[in-house]
Formats: sequence, C-alpha cells, structure tokens
Amino acid sequence: MRINEQLGIHMLEKGDPIELGAKADAARRKLFDETVTFIVDRNINYTNVCKNECRFCAFFRPKDHKDAYLLTQEEILKKVSETAEAGGTQVMIQGGLYPDLGLDYYETMLRGIKKQFPQITIHSFTATEIQYFAQQAGLSILDTLKRLQEAGLDSLPGGGAEILVDEIRKKVSPKKIMTEDWLHVMECAHSIGMESTATMVIGFGETMAQRIEHMEKIRQLQDKTGGFRAFITWTFQPGNTQLGGEKTTGWDYMKTLAVTRLYMDNIKHIQGSWVTQGERIGQLTLGFGADDLGSIMLEENVVRAAGTQYEMSINKMADMIRGAGKKPAQRDTEYNVIKRF
Repeated sequence: MRINEQLGIHMLEKGDPIELGAKADAARRKLFDETVTFIVDRNINYTNVCKNECRFCAFFRPKDHKDAYLLTQEEILKKVSETAEAGGTQVMIQGGLYPDLGLDYYETMLRGIKKQFPQITIHSFTATEIQYFAQQAGLSILDTLKRLQEAGLDSLPGGGAEILVDEIRKKVSPKKIMTEDWLHVMECAHSIGMESTATMVIGFGETMAQRIEHMEKIRQLQDKTGGFRAFITWTFQPGNTQLGGEKTTGWDYMKTLAVTRLYMDNIKHIQGSWVTQGERIGQLTLGFGADDLGSIMLEENVVRAAGTQYEMSINKMADMIRGAGKKPAQRDTEYNVIKRF
C-alpha cells in the first residue's frame, strides 16, 4: 500500500531511524539483492559567474570578481578527454547563469563533445539553466530542450530542486526558479524522451511536512511521466555561504534517506551521498535504502567551495561497498552495469 503524505510526515517526525532503515533496506534488497552501483564521471563547471546569487551557494562569483571565470570550448574538451582516459562514461556540465552567453554557446559545446567523444554521455544542465537558456533565446522550454537534445544533450541532472516549496525557495534563493518552473522543465524533458534524476537538499530549516511535500510533487510527476531514473538527497553545506547556519545531523540525513526509499515507490534508484557526508556515512546509507553511491567524481567544485571535501577512487569505492557487505558494480548513466568488482 502506498505511503500517503500524512504517514510520510509521521515517519520523519516520529519514526525510529533504525526501524525505518531496516524497512528501507528490505525494500532495496527486493529490487537489487546485494548489488550497489557507482559511476565514473566528472563535474565540469563551465563558469562560476551567476546572476542568481543564491544565499546557500559558496561557488558563485559576480562577473567582475577577480575569481570569476568562463571556460573556453578547448578547456572543456580537454576535461572531457581526461575523463575518457580515466575510464569515465559521463560528464555532468553545470554552471552559473552567465549573462552574455547565447544558446549557440551550449550547442557548440555539446556538438564538439559528441564529435570527439561519442562514447561519453552528456548528463548536464540543471532546470535552472535550461529555463535561463530559453529566456535568453526567446524560446519555449520544450523547443530549447529539443535543440539541446539535437546537439547532443542526453539527460538532465536533478540539481536546482533544493526544496520544492516556494516558501523555502524564496528564503534561500529568491532569484532562482520556483517550484512549478522546475517541475515544468522536467516534464518537458521527459516528454521528448530525455530522462533525468531528481534531488532534494535538506537542512535549510524546512519542516518535515515540507520535505514530504517536495517528495510528493516529484512522485506525482513520476506517476505521469516515468522519466526520473533516481532520487538523490543531499545536505546543505553552510560553509562560506551567505545563509550560514549548522549542518544537519547524520541521523537526520539517514532517516530522511530511508523515508525516500519507502515514499518514492515509483523511482527505482535511491542514491547515498558520500560527497556531502563522507565515506563512513556514505557506507551506512547502503543499510538505509540506497542502492547507488553516485560518482567517484574526477572533479567537483560546488560542495568543495562550501568547505566540504572528500576524495574517492574506484578501488576505494569498491572497498567501501564491500565493507558494507554489498557487491560493487560500475554503471553507466542509465544504470546498466558495465563492470563488476
């Protein structure tokens, strides 16, 4: 029987973390037995210039700042080349909302990558970026996505969702797209066969009811389109940000993760975050419903800018998964297993 919103809130507010973890682990095991996957990819942040200036972001810089940058096409291709040489199968290209770039900049980027590295999946651009590209080009979201898809864009990451409750969004990122905008971009992408992931960032001071509201909106869209491959929960990293505050606890993260496995019954993959939590809690997520540990990340800049940094390698990832009593496997963007360890 499907968990409703009222029960979901009760689980987050009153549920026992260990009991929830056990139920989530049982749900995971039914789908995946003991296989736990990861991907080898690279996050390429083509610019840190952003007009949104979100209060929770430590990465962005104004255009005239001494640390502001915009990568050239040659620099981006070099990073993709290094990814391919390291055995990577995917690039996640994301950046700030740079004021002077046209849609042709991104189309040229995508075509250049696909021409030289057709084996690399381009899983790139948040819903926030897609809407901005559309506005700059004077196009609809759908037409913008079709042009990017024709140029080589394969799928969308779920970034920019944070908490899909406008009351929270207006507090932490007042210039950023609002809830219905994010959902609309994802629905348009799914309508042309472009699948995506969905994310949730916790620790902004949101209520448990607001976390469930976020999950429910994504679950409803998934019922309609079936286009979300995975659900990923992160924790807000307050270091060096305007918003500031304290990190939420590991227990809060683990409990929420378990509830996502139980609540998001129509999204197959639940990802644990070693990037924001570190290796030990990342390993523990595998007993709380996670079947995937995301990427070993050959490059990562956004979380690092907030003062959180963990290093990972293929061997370390495989050992971490084995240490949790699971069987490590490398996957591609579509969650097909391409190598077992």
